[in-house]
Amino acid sequence: MKITDVFFDLDRTLWDFDLNAEITLKELCKKNDLISLGINTKEFIDAYTIHNERLWSLYRENKITKEKLRSERFNLTLAEFAVTNEKLAIKLGNEYVQKCPLQTQLFPHAFEVLNYLKNSYNLHIITNGFEEVQNIKLETSNLLPFFQNIITSERVNVKKPDPKIFYYALDLLGVKAENTIMIGDDLPVDILGAKNIGIHQIYFNPKKIVHKHKIDFEVSSLIQIKGIL
Repeated sequence: MKITDVFFDLDRTLWDFDLNAEITLKELCKKNDLISLGINTKEFIDAYTIHNERLWSLYRENKITKEKLRSERFNLTLAEFAVTNEKLAIKLGNEYVQKCPLQTQLFPHAFEVLNYLKNSYNLHIITNGFEEVQNIKLETSNLLPFFQNIITSERVNVKKPDPKIFYYALDLLGVKAENTIMIGDDLPVDILGAKNIGIHQIYFNPKKIVHKHKIDFEVSSLIQIKGIL
């Protein structure tokens, strides 16, 4: 296995999406005094997480637009608490998009692994996240200097696991699939998507989710990547 280029997913692989979202949502609940509406902060975060995940799945499948995803997730969450307030939902949505990308919580050993890899490999991001948001995350978290290319689904107009986004990355770099490896947390989206076109894979599985798929490598901590590459 001769690897020259390493592709990373961003959210839930390097950038701790769940922790950063929780920090942001707690701040929004307090700032907008949601408790006065009878909304418990933890229950609000739990409800939001469920709706956000479902809507993101629909977005990946091209069943809803980016705008629909952003507007609906807070409307649906507020509705869980019998609150119908379009103005508040829009306000929460706008504040979330502004504040969440500024959070900087990364998974343990992210910098150590990137510093280890950067001298031996070309590093790139392939993400389904929104382009303007992902760039802010990378810059604010001091991750941007590590990566030569930030490939977003918005730029390519297809989302992982569609093979077109992986082929786009290979064509952009002028490399063969067998000389690249994809590191990501989403088994069907990142890992199987890459595997389907011959890209090597490292499945980042911190929750140690049980599965039956045959993949090249699996790690529960980013530090384990140093033992593979």
